Amino acid sequence: MVKDHHVIEALGKTKVVIENGEVVSVGEPLVEYCPLFDKIDNAKKLDKDYIKWNMEKRIREFGMCTKERVVKMPDMMSFGISEILKTNRELGQIDCVVGVCEGVGTLLITDPEIIQGVGGRVSALISTTAIPEVIEKVGKENVLNPDTADLDPIKGLEMAIEKGYKNIAVTILPSRTILELREYPLPDDVNVYIFVAHTTNASDEEVEIAFKNADVITACASDKIRDYAEKEEVYYSGSKVPLFAVTEKGREFLDNRLEKIGKALTAKDYPLKRETHPYPLI
Repeated sequence: MVKDHHVIEALGKTKVVIENGEVVSVGEPLVEYCPLFDKIDNAKKLDKDYIKWNMEKRIREFGMCTKERVVKMPDMMSFGISEILKTNRELGQIDCVVGVCEGVGTLLITDPEIIQGVGGRVSALISTTAIPEVIEKVGKENVLNPDTADLDPIKGLEMAIEKGYKNIAVTILPSRTILELREYPLPDDVNVYIFVAHTTNASDEEVEIAFKNADVITACASDKIRDYAEKEEVYYSGSKVPLFAVTEKGREFLDNRLEKIGKALTAKDYPLKRETHPYPLI
């Protein structure tokens, strides 16, 4: 029997290991302060004790990394990536999201509430093992590999195309796989939109690949993402942890969400006011 083992990069890009519903390891955070978690939990410092407490809270509240996992949840933020995807799925701008979930691996999501529930409460998923009860909740037919819970966005995209989806969004971490997604040979009637998350400590190469190939990118605690966006004067929204709309379609997706929640639309107000952003930026 495969050991229940889930690796997540969480607050401050901290490696966290969860087994059998217990936090068994918390690494060293790379970021000391994040305004989002200050707002959510009044957390003034991202230390190991707080990160462990936060992970345990997620396990208690929605069953993260357990068979009790709740997969349909309300919005977490005003306009995070999952909220943007949820809104644009509701509007019919996106047919399907290729995403990931602990206990499931790569999966196809068409239900807006599952888009939010799966993506809105978990940071970067590095590896996971299958939890059959969670797989049943999201639909076994939507899971890339129900036995091994593989994380493979390229194969996820292939699966979405095979199922006949035409406007496909893919969520992904900074990597050369972004380039593979953009260069994937698509049928003429298929569009792929790339959403890049968890960019803290991304390399120069990863940042350049992201801005040249993605549609929407989160700033997280990345100095390089902010530097590149300022150089190119990319449209964005958010005063503390901006989301950058790199393409016109990305801007449309972001503006659709902002319009729904009554916020001002994307802007090009530079330089960014970094004194309100996470610390340190890396």
